[in-house]
Amino acid sequence: MSPPGLTRPTESRCAEPVDPRSTTLSRSSESHAGLPERPRQPAIRTALPVQHPGRAAPAPASAPDAVHAPAPHRFPGLARFNALPPADAEAALLACCGSRRWARRLAAHRPYPDPGALLAAAEEAGYDMSPAELTEALAAEPVPGLGDTAPHSAHLALRAAHAAYESRFRYVFVICLDAYEPAERPDQVLAGIRARLGHDEEKERLVAADEMRRLARGRLIDLISDS
Repeated sequence: MSPPGLTRPTESRCAEPVDPRSTTLSRSSESHAGLPERPRQPAIRTALPVQHPGRAAPAPASAPDAVHAPAPHRFPGLARFNALPPADAEAALLACCGSRRWARRLAAHRPYPDPGALLAAAEEAGYDMSPAELTEALAAEPVPGLGDTAPHSAHLALRAAHAAYESRFRYVFVICLDAYEPAERPDQVLAGIRARLGHDEEKERLVAADEMRRLARGRLIDLISDS
């Protein structure tokens, strides 16, 4: 069942082509039951290019060759993920999204025949999150890092903006930044917080839920892309 007021799209974004080259965050090299253990990434990251509500899709810096379907050989971690014991699979999934029901649901539906099937299942489970499950997922998110590219003045402004957001909505600001260079991200985060502070609570939870699905998608791609 979708959260109140949330309309499920007619076509799942998870069916789009997947290119692991677009995920750039590093992961820990420590292993956990055959897969690298994944500390939860800050809620500011890049994943696959997607269009944010109310904003035109950014033009890519270059036009890469089209990929018509996910290539399983590009995701060597998928077979190991499928083979994990249930508890270990759930732990790996909880590093992607902090909803325990979301993680249990994805773990229970293994094995996934290809990356697209896993991402489609994640999208479906994300839309089916209850308000309490979304709250649980948001509570598990870390305070987003500011990065090394932001000047001191930007750090101060971002800290103040994050504090204002958390005071108003009582959870951490989450955003998935696509097609932005590292140097651009602090300004995008600051603009995003300022814009979303004008939302009422219901609208902002819908936006935060959408950003959580984007973040979980990118983290899942990282999970199954590891060699």
